Amino acid sequence: MVDIQVPNLGENTTDAEVLTVLVKLGEQVVAEQPILELETDKATFELPSPAGGTVSKIFVKEGDTIQEGQTIMSLNGASSERVTKPVTPVIPVVNRSVGSDVQAKRSVSVSPTELDTKIVAPPTEPVRHAQPRDGTGFPLPASPNVRRLARELGVDLSQVNGSGGGGRITQEDVKAFVRSQQSAGQFGGRREADTKQLPLPDFSQWGPVERQKLSKLARSAAERLAYAWRTIPHVTQHDLADITELESARQLYQKSRQEADPKITMTALAIKAVVTGLKKFPHVNASLDAASGELILKKYFHIGIAVDTEAGLLVPVVKDADQKSLHDIAMELDELARKARVRTVTRDEMQGGTFTITNLGGLGGSGFTPIINPPEVAILGLSRGRTERVLVGADWQSRLMLPLSLSYDHRVINGADAVRFLRAVIELLENPLRLMVVG
Repeated sequence: MVDIQVPNLGENTTDAEVLTVLVKLGEQVVAEQPILELETDKATFELPSPAGGTVSKIFVKEGDTIQEGQTIMSLNGASSERVTKPVTPVIPVVNRSVGSDVQAKRSVSVSPTELDTKIVAPPTEPVRHAQPRDGTGFPLPASPNVRRLARELGVDLSQVNGSGGGGRITQEDVKAFVRSQQSAGQFGGRREADTKQLPLPDFSQWGPVERQKLSKLARSAAERLAYAWRTIPHVTQHDLADITELESARQLYQKSRQEADPKITMTALAIKAVVTGLKKFPHVNASLDAASGELILKKYFHIGIAVDTEAGLLVPVVKDADQKSLHDIAMELDELARKARVRTVTRDEMQGGTFTITNLGGLGGSGFTPIINPPEVAILGLSRGRTERVLVGADWQSRLMLPLSLSYDHRVINGADAVRFLRAVIELLENPLRLMVVG
């Protein structure tokens, strides 16, 4: 008999919700056959069996929350030797909005971890740090994930008591330490008591209500947004770009483009302008390591694009945008947005972002305050362009003005540099020829 346990679910993810049990008692399964459909706070995916055999016991049901290492199923007549050879399986991800199965590839060892689609914010790229050590000079017992979490929260692991075997420090130990410091008023951000939700009244006394359970993906997005808002000193700079000539050139292209040519959107043009601005202001293309007191300046330009989907907000990333033409960016942008909406976007396509753009212009609005995607330090929001009377030289003219909103981490970027960066982006948007040549 072989007991199947929940494998590693990905960085900073320790549990998942069972959406569907895909096999029945007595059913014969083969290695790599999907047995459960799971949802984590980052993705929905199918968990394959690490071995073949007959299902003799099922320990979980739909709606259960399961943890890493938990036994979920037993197989009779199965070899005790698990599948350990790295493979690249195709993982079906159910797209409930269209009622069909779509697929995404990824590499796994025992079994695939979740499709790591970070909401609002892609994960931190690996950075080498000296391991924290205890008083004897030995490295503190903590996994790389725990060390990374501690760095993100600015926690000195030497002050944390480990509850794991042999004094090993867990993620819960780090979180408990932060909570204790917050309640004592000794940690950045508000006291824990200030962030607790007040009791809700019984709304049904005033009329009919309906409760809808949030998915893990939605709950994760809410938690990350709240964390970003509490811990990052946000400042938002608003400005207007005169895109009259740019829009005229864009419309002219749209009329003459061939069927195989991509649609050039304002988001694609903004990517070109932003990359040039990031090269001029490298600390906007950075991350803050509060634990070490260092600023990590990135020499690559991966631009995340917020995409509104039925499942929530997803942020696929256009990699190496500085090395791609506007045509290539537009093609990739269209494909990434499509894959995000049908939930086939892969882990690799969702991580590594250095700066994010969110465009609400298609919906309307004259400006907003976008929340930064940690560990990035800035995010640019685009609203709907509007025609305004503008003084050009000595004449008043009707011009198409694009509202831009730049939110930035004031620990890294001061107000003057934020204005300079935004003006650099605007100057390119206002000069289409220069945008094409410089960008």
